Amino acid sequence: MIDSLDHLVYAAPSLESGIAAIERLTGVTATAGGQHPGRGTQNAVLALGPRSYLEIIAPDPGQVPPPGGRWLGVDGVTEPRLTTWAAHCADLDALVRRAVAAGVSLGATQSGARQRVDGVQLSWQLTNPDPLVADGVVPFFIDWGASPHPAMSAAPGVSIVDGWIEHPDVDRITRMLYVLDVTVAVRRANHAALVAVLETPRGRVMLR
Repeated sequence: MIDSLDHLVYAAPSLESGIAAIERLTGVTATAGGQHPGRGTQNAVLALGPRSYLEIIAPDPGQVPPPGGRWLGVDGVTEPRLTTWAAHCADLDALVRRAVAAGVSLGATQSGARQRVDGVQLSWQLTNPDPLVADGVVPFFIDWGASPHPAMSAAPGVSIVDGWIEHPDVDRITRMLYVLDVTVAVRRANHAALVAVLETPRGRVMLR
């Protein structure tokens, strides 16, 4: 997970509750991110490395919820938790073709954008993260192109040192990750979950 990780998605019922939960856990206050126009969400970010970060995402009271619901599992959370993750990819179209040929559905490539609170416009291409692939444990993929990576302006002080997937069907998830050229440990468990181990000012903590 660490090598290919672009960002972890930590969904919360409100942005304030998500930021507070991460601050209690790590001792670091996430940086305000911005709104996702048309998605009904807003975010805050915390760097996990030079090119990886934690995205705290929540409903945006300033937007009408989209007809199909908010993305990234936001509508399904009652308390903050990891719902999915994104991996780096420089050639999304080639990845999607390879995945389809192997029977793994990533959805169509699409565009996204948001404006940071300092006015800088970010734009990206990504594979469709809605619905979540394999309960969110299989990543969606993102290419930031010429935009500055969000980790560059996110709150520092935390790093990711380990991460794994938990799922009842280890073989299926392992096959999907192999097709997508993603290397991450998959452990058998009763329920699907993402687990990240973080080094923080408050010591080593586990996020899930």
